[in-house]
Amino acid sequence: MNIAVIGIGGVGGYFGGKLTQVLKSDKNLKIYFIARGKHLDEIRKNGLRLDSQDGQMLCRPTLATDSIAELPILDISLVCVKSYDLNTVLHQLKPRMSDATIILPLLNGVDIYERIRAIISNAVILPACVYIGTHIEKPGTVTQRGGPGAIILGNDPQREINTAALTDVLTKADIKFNWSDAPYSEIWSKFVFIASLGLVTANFNKTVGEIIQSEELSVYAVGVMKEIIAIANSKKVSLPASLLEDVFTKAKSYPFETKTSFQRDFEIPGHKDERDLFGGAIIRMGKELNIKTETTKMIYDSLQKKKAPV
Repeated sequence: MNIAVIGIGGVGGYFGGKLTQVLKSDKNLKIYFIARGKHLDEIRKNGLRLDSQDGQMLCRPTLATDSIAELPILDISLVCVKSYDLNTVLHQLKPRMSDATIILPLLNGVDIYERIRAIISNAVILPACVYIGTHIEKPGTVTQRGGPGAIILGNDPQREINTAALTDVLTKADIKFNWSDAPYSEIWSKFVFIASLGLVTANFNKTVGEIIQSEELSVYAVGVMKEIIAIANSKKVSLPASLLEDVFTKAKSYPFETKTSFQRDFEIPGHKDERDLFGGAIIRMGKELNIKTETTKMIYDSLQKKKAPV
């Protein structure tokens, strides 16, 4: 079985690293990493070091490369790139797909399934999301602290396939996962969580813990959350009534000093970030549905002034 992890950042490094542990017991399994730069160089030389709250492990894939063209036809592909790289990656990945390939997208956004399906007409795409606090500590090292780390996924709304091979390898890799009959409810709930905290932490240069403990700053996070929930309601997406409370409860489960992925990207001069995925998308959807997004727009405009988009 051929499994590729596309994007060995924090999320891809965590799940890809755990998958490589199955190589020790399954000789028919091959794990491929798509990474780049110094991170790839270090993985090739010394393997990927995964420092998680469950312990440390050295992870050596079958092959680490920056070229998707080097991959065989895939049985499973975990897509863990940033949203701004998704379309480019999908066009490169398309020749590696078969009708039986399972794509598990683990990236932020509420329209990821539609974006993938627009480019890849075959294969099976499982709507999914994950809550986890991870980042590249240094080239060749991924650190994970906080978040349940469980993948929430559902069936492809357009195609049916036996997913036993996927669930079997996830179980062997000790990767937590939960099937959901309403994956879009989970995906939108995650968007409420990550977009609100991402925008606010980046704009005010505060950690997740600092935002949660501050009455003044948490008001901004709640404002963004309510705007996203209003959009979701207009789109007939069912969200739990306790979502606002759930977001704060989940945020408190992360270490106080946790920075959001968007915040980390925003802090790097000249580095791409996902402000359009969060702020831009919320503002556009609000306009389309005639829903006010004043809090999001205020924060988005502030971010635009602090750092020009790349």
